[in-house]
Amino acid sequence: MRSVEFSTTTILSAAVEEVFEHLADPDNHVGLSPLVVEVRDVRRGQDAVHFTAVERFTLGPLRHDNVIEVTLHLGEGAITGDVVSPGGVRVAYGYRIDPVPGGTRVVDHYRLSAPFGLLRFATSQAKKVQVARGRELARRFAAKRSQA
Repeated sequence: MRSVEFSTTTILSAAVEEVFEHLADPDNHVGLSPLVVEVRDVRRGQDAVHFTAVERFTLGPLRHDNVIEVTLHLGEGAITGDVVSPGGVRVAYGYRIDPVPGGTRVVDHYRLSAPFGLLRFATSQAKKVQVARGRELARRFAAKRSQA
C-alpha cells in the first residue's frame, strides 16, 4: 500500500489554549471538515478521545455516508489522530499548535495510505478537506472575536 504526506498552515487570532480545546472537542468537528456531518459515540480517556464520525460524499443525486472510527491523542501543543476508513484507507494526522505574535499557528499534517485504486481519490478529498478546515477555523475564530 502506498502513502503520501502533505501539510497546510493556518494562522488564527486566538490563544493557543482556545484553539487546542476547540480541536480536541469532537463536537466541533462537524462542519470543520466539509465531509463530517455527524459525530457520535464519544468516549473520553485521560490522553485520548475516541469517537465515530460520519462523512458524507455526494455525487449529483447520489450520496454515500462513510462511517469512520477516529482517535484523537491529546499531547503538549499537539493533537494527533488516527482514522480507520472502509476500503483500506488509513489516515494519521496531526495538528501542531504553536503561539505566534498575535495568535496561534496550526500546522495540519496528513499521512494517508490507501490501496492503489483509491490513493488518488482519497488524497484529493483529504487535501480539499484540509484547505476547507483551515478556512473554517479562521471563520470560526473571527466570528468569536467579533462577538466578544
